[in-house]
Amino acid sequence: MSPLRTVALAQQKSATGDWAQAAALWQQVVDANPVNGSYWDYLAEARDELGDHQAALAAYDQVLELGAWGKRLTDTAYPGEVAYRIACCHLRLGHHEDAVAALSRALRLAFRDLERPRADPLWEPLRARTDVRDMLGIIDADTMSRDEGWRADLAFLAREVRRRTPSREFDEAEFGAAVARLAAAVPEMSDAQIIVGMLKLLRPLGDGHAYIAPAEDDQDLNRVLPVKFYLFPEGLFVIAATPSHRRLLGAQVLAVGGSDVEQAVAALDPLISRDNAQQVRWLGPEVLRWPAVLHALGLIADPGCVPLTVRFPDGTSEVVTVGSQPAGPRTYPTIAPPPTPTRPRPPGWISLPDTLPSALPRYLRNSDILYWYEYLAEHRLVYFQFNGVGDHPAEPLAAFYERLFRFIDRHEVATLVIDLRWNGGGNTYLSQPLLHHLIACDKVSLYVIIGRGTFSAAQNTATAIGRETSAIFVGEPSGSRPNFIGEAIPFRLPYSKTTVNVSDLYWQTSWPMDHRPWIAPDIYAPPTFEAYRSNRDPAMEAILAGQEQLPGG
Repeated sequence: MSPLRTVALAQQKSATGDWAQAAALWQQVVDANPVNGSYWDYLAEARDELGDHQAALAAYDQVLELGAWGKRLTDTAYPGEVAYRIACCHLRLGHHEDAVAALSRALRLAFRDLERPRADPLWEPLRARTDVRDMLGIIDADTMSRDEGWRADLAFLAREVRRRTPSREFDEAEFGAAVARLAAAVPEMSDAQIIVGMLKLLRPLGDGHAYIAPAEDDQDLNRVLPVKFYLFPEGLFVIAATPSHRRLLGAQVLAVGGSDVEQAVAALDPLISRDNAQQVRWLGPEVLRWPAVLHALGLIADPGCVPLTVRFPDGTSEVVTVGSQPAGPRTYPTIAPPPTPTRPRPPGWISLPDTLPSALPRYLRNSDILYWYEYLAEHRLVYFQFNGVGDHPAEPLAAFYERLFRFIDRHEVATLVIDLRWNGGGNTYLSQPLLHHLIACDKVSLYVIIGRGTFSAAQNTATAIGRETSAIFVGEPSGSRPNFIGEAIPFRLPYSKTTVNVSDLYWQTSWPMDHRPWIAPDIYAPPTFEAYRSNRDPAMEAILAGQEQLPGG
């Protein structure tokens, strides 16, 4: 049997749980090819499932040495995960001291999921040990005072930041001093002020995915304003609201509490982790919807409502007090604390473009759908709006790509526009087939619309497109760097149950010497309020204006 056929058969046996056959086949595979860590990982899994934990340990040692990486995400095992599996093998063998040592090693190797050993019955015999409890962040919250509990949270947060972050900007001495100052001030601070202080701790990491979010059952801290703000060159405007606040649509916000908008945004700046300044333009207006934070910063007197000084479209001004409401489910946990960024037309709300007499522009019509396309025959153009790098239940992304490019191949299409301006990310792996299609497609001119909301996996997608194609970028700068720190691996603090995210991966999608803060557009067409209130799309207008065919073209 050929080596690749043996691998395929072994993978089949592993997939069906035929562990005896799988172990025998994987043994043949590693005997023939002992330098591939992914093969050793499959062998270790099969041995572990068979109960041969001692043999599994030997295989896992090879995985740690060689690394496990494959064409599929499931073929990849992080070093911390492998060390944790080694710890579990030792535990099953009754080697408690070896298990604790391996768990400690897993933490040093940035093991991600502390909830597993906290909850797994396998670890029950060791969860009473002080050293294990310290490693897993297990505390007796009921025996602690509030101040002791928050200080325990701060200590755990500091430990997790230190072991997880790959940040090149991380200054451990400054970080430690800031943690100590915050811990000392806990007795004089409200819960919201402590969370604000924690947000400030993450800001220097240069990690746009880092955030702090209150426990989801905290009804006081998880309240938001029922309006959506957007920052245009002309100022901050209300672009959507719940029906009871409809009169605020199109109003310019001049002040929040007693501070003008510029002062309010400046007060929020130290709290917003970011890859670049565009991310602050994206998230700042959303954090302005979070009254608990505004109150903690002293911007408003009452955390339950926010006085807004607004200028209505007719030119009149008024102070309008807007009450808060429950934030609801967190739909974008990778980017920000509550309130998480909403789509331009939140469901159940009224958006300004919906109230206008002109038709909705294409980029606002289906912004709540992960991906869709439309053929503009008069322009021989396909518009593909890509709003999230994830699979839709009705049609996986890979199948959608196939359908899209089959359409392009069979029709008169000269231009493809990929709109990423609302795309906050997802799974970068799912973008790879798109890149392959684009490289193979030589019949279209390619335009990519980017903006402040182009982030995470969407940034990786845009960066890869820019690296491998001659795409023309249109719009405003992207919301992240071509090379950035990022990953969504949130964890909970033991006392307050506050959720924290600190990234542990450095994504170098561009060249190592690429230090740009963003992808800059080749054609600068930023969103303006003048265009928004007229249901116009400056980015598409700029693209269509470039479709003129001159003599000899």
